[in-house]
This record gives sequence, structure tokens and C-alpha cells, in this order.
Amino acid sequence: MYINCAYLNNSLIDFMDKSKPLIVGSCGTYHLYTRPKLPTHRPKGRLDFQLLYVASGKAHFYFGKGDEDTVVPAGNMVVYRPKEPQKYVYYGSEQTEVYWVHFTGNNVKNILRSYGIADGMHVIHTGTSLEFTRIFKQMIQELHQCREDYKELLTLLLHQLLIHIHRQLAKTKNDYLDHEMELAMQYFNENYNVEISIEDYAASRGMSVSWFIRNFKQYTSTTPMQYIVSLRITNAQMLLETTSYNVTEIGNIVGYDNPLYFSRIFKKCKGVSPSEYRKQEQTHLSQSQ
Repeated sequence: MYINCAYLNNSLIDFMDKSKPLIVGSCGTYHLYTRPKLPTHRPKGRLDFQLLYVASGKAHFYFGKGDEDTVVPAGNMVVYRPKEPQKYVYYGSEQTEVYWVHFTGNNVKNILRSYGIADGMHVIHTGTSLEFTRIFKQMIQELHQCREDYKELLTLLLHQLLIHIHRQLAKTKNDYLDHEMELAMQYFNENYNVEISIEDYAASRGMSVSWFIRNFKQYTSTTPMQYIVSLRITNAQMLLETTSYNVTEIGNIVGYDNPLYFSRIFKKCKGVSPSEYRKQEQTHLSQSQ
């Protein structure tokens, strides 16, 4: 087992200090490879905040009151708040490597929020990065050496760590959003000619309807239903131009059982009825010939 920890003023006692917005109290790392396990249990929590980074292997956290653990693999961070019960275990067989930092201050909650760490958030997906380990190691070194202005530098290093977390959260959010919106567009393209419930689709993807509609509009500049209608009308145009199907048949093909409703929607989108659109296209075609 490898351990390297450092504490402000060489004191292992946790503390709350509201004299400044952000104060680093301690920092360290554990790497298990020979010891079978390393458990931590603080039923009443600590007075400060704690941020843990699982750099390799995995760690087992118990956030609820039961015995079920949350397995947190490498590439994630865990945050604990003051007086929040803490219980977690590292196992040597899983080659767990963890870095941690304790901090306090009079504006910690707002600082965490500003970096995308919401109240109540426990597990933060950050991915693994040498930059994270570099910052933790530098904080440990500064606490060991206590050179000039080291307390201010510790605060700056913690801010730097939080900035990297925030950037990773934004990247993860964008990747997730891109993936979900592309899936939605693909689904609509393949199923536009049958009845689609936006509510049911959002629920099937674990999203609220309002969140889905808002983000789909930001991604495509149109609402989901407007996107579906656009697909239907565009394909109806193609059928009116290239086939001899009547208006009722074309309406059925693109997803409208009621021909009157289809004609009304088509005219609203194109300015003319389906029949008038076909006549216009036929006239243009004959003139061009």
C-alpha cells in the first residue's frame, strides 16, 4: 500500500473556517495493491468538504442508509459535504488508487455550483487525466513544504482542479446531448409516417418532455413536432411531383389518415393545397420542356 498525505498546520483534525471563500485543509492519496482493503466510516461526516478522485481501479461508496454499495470506477470523482455521513471501502484486489482533498470556506457551496457541481451531486464523471493527478500531487507537495504563499497557491490549485472538472462536465453534457438528439432525429426520420407521441418518446429515453423539446429545438432550431411535420410535407412534395398517387393516398403514405387535415397542414406549410402544388409543378415542367 502506498500512502502520501499532508495536512494544513500538520493537524489531522477536521475544521470549519469561514474567514475566506475557500481554504484547503488537507490532501492525499492511497494506492492499494498489497493490503486487502481500506474501509472508511464517518457516521457523522466531517466539518469540511471532501472531493475524492478515483484514478485507477474502483471504489465502493455507501450513500444511502442500506448496505447496497455504489461502485465508482476510475474516471469519477465523489464529493461529500459537511456533516454528511461517509462510508466507503477500497479493495487491494481492485488496485484502487484514490486522491482526495478536504476544503472549507465561507463560499464553498456557491463556488461548487459555479463549476457545475450541483447541491446533492455525489458522483461526478470526469474521465481519467494526468492533469488531475498532477494538481493533487502539487497540492500534497505544497502542504508538505509550506513555502511562501502556499495557502494562496493551494486555493488556486483547487480552483484549477474545479475548472478542469467543469470543462469535463460540459464536454460530457454536450456528448450526451449530441447523442440523444441524433438518436431522436434518426427515430423521427424512420417513423415520421406513423403516429409519434413526443411524450412517450421522451419517457422511453428517460427525459422529461420539457427538457427534450427545449434541447431538441436548440439543436435543430425547430421543435420535435415541427421536425416531423417538415419530414411529412417534404416527402409529400416529392410524391406529388414524381408519382400519380392522389392526394388521399399521398396523405396516407406520409402519415395523415384524414385527407382534409393533410391538405390544411400542407397549405399552411407551402401556401397552396396539395392539388394546387401538383398543378404548379406540372405547369413548370411543361414550360421547361
